[in-house]
Amino acid sequence: MNSGSCPVSEALIELRERLDKGVLSHPRCRTIAEQALGLIRDIAWARAGQDHLEALEGLAEQLAAWEGDPSCSETGQHLKSALLEHHEAFASHIKTKNCPTGQCVRLAPAPCQMACPAGIDVPTYVTLIGMGRYDEAISVIRKDNPFPWVCGLVCTRPCEFMCVRGRMDEPVAIKPLKAFAAERAFSTLTYNNPPKAPDKGRKVAVIGAGPGGMSCAYYLAVMGYQVTVFEDLPVAGGMIMVGIPRYRLPREVIDREVAMIEELGVEIKYNTRFGRDVTFASLQEEGYEAFFVAVGAHEAYSLSIPGEKDFAGVRDAIAFLKDVALGERHAPGKHVVVVGGGNVAIDAARTSLRLGARSVTIAYRRDKDAMPADHEEVEQAEQEGIHFAYLTIPVEVKGENGHATGLKCLKAELVAKPGSDRMAPLPIEGSEFVMEADAIIAAIGQKVDDSCLADLTAVDWTHRNTLCVNSVSMETTMPGVFAAGDAVTGPATVIEAIGGGKRAAQGIDRYLSDLPQPKTPPVPVRRSMLPHLQTSAETKMTLERPEMPLLFLDRRRTTFQQVELGFDEAAAKEEARRCLRCDVCLRCGKCVEVCRDRMKVNALELGYFDFDHPVKTDFRKIQEKCILCGACATNCPTGAMQIRDEDGWRVLSLCGTRLNRAPLVQCSMCKEPLGTERYLEFVKNRASQGGVPASSMYLCVNCARKTGAHSVSENLPHNHGETP
Repeated sequence: MNSGSCPVSEALIELRERLDKGVLSHPRCRTIAEQALGLIRDIAWARAGQDHLEALEGLAEQLAAWEGDPSCSETGQHLKSALLEHHEAFASHIKTKNCPTGQCVRLAPAPCQMACPAGIDVPTYVTLIGMGRYDEAISVIRKDNPFPWVCGLVCTRPCEFMCVRGRMDEPVAIKPLKAFAAERAFSTLTYNNPPKAPDKGRKVAVIGAGPGGMSCAYYLAVMGYQVTVFEDLPVAGGMIMVGIPRYRLPREVIDREVAMIEELGVEIKYNTRFGRDVTFASLQEEGYEAFFVAVGAHEAYSLSIPGEKDFAGVRDAIAFLKDVALGERHAPGKHVVVVGGGNVAIDAARTSLRLGARSVTIAYRRDKDAMPADHEEVEQAEQEGIHFAYLTIPVEVKGENGHATGLKCLKAELVAKPGSDRMAPLPIEGSEFVMEADAIIAAIGQKVDDSCLADLTAVDWTHRNTLCVNSVSMETTMPGVFAAGDAVTGPATVIEAIGGGKRAAQGIDRYLSDLPQPKTPPVPVRRSMLPHLQTSAETKMTLERPEMPLLFLDRRRTTFQQVELGFDEAAAKEEARRCLRCDVCLRCGKCVEVCRDRMKVNALELGYFDFDHPVKTDFRKIQEKCILCGACATNCPTGAMQIRDEDGWRVLSLCGTRLNRAPLVQCSMCKEPLGTERYLEFVKNRASQGGVPASSMYLCVNCARKTGAHSVSENLPHNHGETP
């Protein structure tokens, strides 16, 4: 979470201090300032509407124009300056219901949402899945990502790396839950598009039908623009279609979600290469007023070793996977060696195995721990019989009669590299050996093929051969031309391309509406504040992340059927209950502090609150010490910790997880609920230590006053949430 200051929080504190110190002495001036304070508090506490900011600006203007009391006018000028300088921040708080700094505690975003490049409201859609409302979950996801099913199968899940539940046991299975909800919504015909805005009659050209380009097209179409996508390939999807094998991402999944985007009126022109079949000038002549470039990184790096260009059987992984995706069904060779350690290398190896290769080996120059590939992909490859040759550096392709026969390699050792935390592979002298191979596939990286962008003469390029853009609006140095995806980031992830496409659509809308572009990056939007899924401490602690069911191993080795079979409904709902609802609980530790330091009970040992040094947490043990005094709930700034009386019981819960429950003791005379027996004993002990005579009767304050009796009730708080 950002440690910077929040202008909304600062304005709130500043105005509150002026009122508390009596700086504003005139009654009318003070009333206006209190009204302004109320509006700022609404903004900081997720209660503001679209008219709040205009009303606040009006009150600031009244204060600034105040005559006769310099303190009033100075306060107004100060507030006016804050609103003018930080207008975007105030507006963002109202729109997104999130404060990126976390200082507005009610608006502190969940770590999973902040980690998502597309800003998906993870807690909301996970909770909806737990409620069985799958169509609503998909609608929430598609506000920020038009490819929930695709991402549910292939996303690199940065959200899960930041999941707070992972500090207790394992992260919530955010990615598989997304896939489950999408498949269920499609199967029940409840996967629907949002309503479109009226047609604006303005045309936008999108170059590339990959996840970035199609995401931009989706959001522009929803806004009412006429969008045409120009795609060099005969299919939509870009690298997710021709770079990710079908056993990970079935083609029909891509087709279904692309079809949903086409239903919004997006037109896709296939086999149409920008710069050859259409040009920047020709599209301008056709009336296109803005352009979005998302061409992807389809050009591979070569191994740059002797023999690579001399023998048949040597190819790059990008071209190989593309050929297979477009219909090639022949094994690349009997003995295949794939060079590289990323997901593309794993994909090429597992694809080769499915096409009939007898042996497949992945040669990687570092060790297993350093492999950038997803660990689950590595494990599945090992299960399927893929061999891994770690600490192996290729140095030459060997061959006979014009065809490769082997790959000469050196063994390596990892050594510390000056100025870097990553160990570097150092070849071991005299360790040469040859790996038998009639097919060698290079998967050591890829880059953008910029040959199609020669028409865009006014764009700037980085030293990495990627387009320079404003990271907020995604506009290039050429007015009206925007870009995202691999063309900007270099080879990256599907979700990064989607997030870039969404930001570009917003930038294009502002450009065509003659509105200034924002100065700060967009803040993820909190789509809803749903009630918690109710569960017991026992259930919360014993639920385990479900194992992903996989296709039978022999079938995996010989077909391109989807390997990960997905969760069933029961598993998905149970997994949703593992969510800690970090959109509500800040993990600020105030509940722990008041229980430990003020009450001296020390019942809340919530070790996962410490991000850097989490220790074991067990919700089940809280009831062993908890007296149900309610001090934790009273001091919780967000309402995550709650205590309530229901049917003669007092219940303490944290974001729906029931931490403790005990029967209420009633006043001996009027039968008013007083608290739990353990709490009353706690107060009685406190009272006796203070020299107050103890009584065997439990009386409320009113009954004690009527009888004149000394009772422990005199030391009870009037509300169970207050600290005695």
